Amino acid sequence: MLFGHREPVLPTPAQALPGREAPAFPLPEHHTVLGTRLAAPYPEGLAVADFALGCFWGAERRFWQAPGVWTTLVGYQGGHTPNPTYEEVCSGRTGHTEAVRVVYDPAATTYEALLKLFWESHDPTQGFRQGNDRGTQYRSAIYTHGEAQRAAAEASRDAYQPVLTASGFGPITTEIAPAGPFHAAEPYHQQYLAKNPAGYCGIGGTGVSCPVGVAPTPETTQE
Repeated sequence: MLFGHREPVLPTPAQALPGREAPAFPLPEHHTVLGTRLAAPYPEGLAVADFALGCFWGAERRFWQAPGVWTTLVGYQGGHTPNPTYEEVCSGRTGHTEAVRVVYDPAATTYEALLKLFWESHDPTQGFRQGNDRGTQYRSAIYTHGEAQRAAAEASRDAYQPVLTASGFGPITTEIAPAGPFHAAEPYHQQYLAKNPAGYCGIGGTGVSCPVGVAPTPETTQE
């Protein structure tokens, strides 16, 4: 523990805030940049991937700019409080992390390509922080939809770890878990950097890329 800083701790379900039965705000219908639907249902044949890599403003922009991505939205995932607000998530008392839902066309890109973008867009070795952003809501995570995504995510982690180690980084702390409820964030967070081009990004990276394929290429489809 650094002097003056207590390491953040995830709350248990019993310690988490109670939340609410329904979202506290409406979700915009369309993506500000791509013009596509934000919420399901999505067109047939598309797949869903969920990632957390620090502040979701910059993370979302990385993914909406990627080839084959149909839509993106930011929200809260991996916690206990139903339908949390941003203020509640930032309190550290919901257990959520800031996440990006990526809806993509498997005919135009692959889950492995999205994993590569995920690993190379942040430092996955920092625990409950990302750069200067500190808190449980900034932890690195991959929330998987089905066995094929889980296997690909774990294989990609195992491929990147020796490359990161060789570059002086520590163990990967990324959480890999089945996708639970995804709670969309407030409207002003959606595509924030498209509305505020000079806004805070918070996404950097390690400068480390994996020179080989991050994993075999299983078929990955939406559950």
